[in-house]
Amino acid sequence: MTSKWMRIIHRYLGFFLIGVMIVYSLSGVILIFRNTDFLKSKTEVEKTIKPNLGGEALGRSLKIKRFKVEKVKGDLILFKNGQYNKTTGVANYTKAELPYVLNRMTHLHKATSQEPLFWLNVFSGVSLFFFAVSSFWMFMPKTKIFKKGMYFTAFGVVLTLIMLFI
Repeated sequence: MTSKWMRIIHRYLGFFLIGVMIVYSLSGVILIFRNTDFLKSKTEVEKTIKPNLGGEALGRSLKIKRFKVEKVKGDLILFKNGQYNKTTGVANYTKAELPYVLNRMTHLHKATSQEPLFWLNVFSGVSLFFFAVSSFWMFMPKTKIFKKGMYFTAFGVVLTLIMLFI
């Protein structure tokens, strides 16, 4: 009886979550390359902010992650992909962003508990856990395919442990 219900829930939950799973799989692959300009388009930005900022305050004002001053030349502060004039408060820099849809997908993927849709991430994570566990009820334990599946499971668990600790 448990096997029957696990299969039914597994099947319909899979159909229900297909869209979300596609978004999570694609955005997960895209996030692997987040420290590169892969698929990103560059935009020139000119922004006037408070004058006489330095270091961390400048990075916060421009909302640039991992901001680092590379050089100071008189009134100019040079940083990766841009510069800031301390006297005028004008910052010129290049910003690289994903296209709108990909940006929204990765934003959803990285949602935190402060985001309005964080429950979707929790539900998806719990569902993925259920998919993994319920797959053991897809085949009868005495069948050849189930036994072969156990070898693949053992190999997958060992490979995962190796990847975690290397």
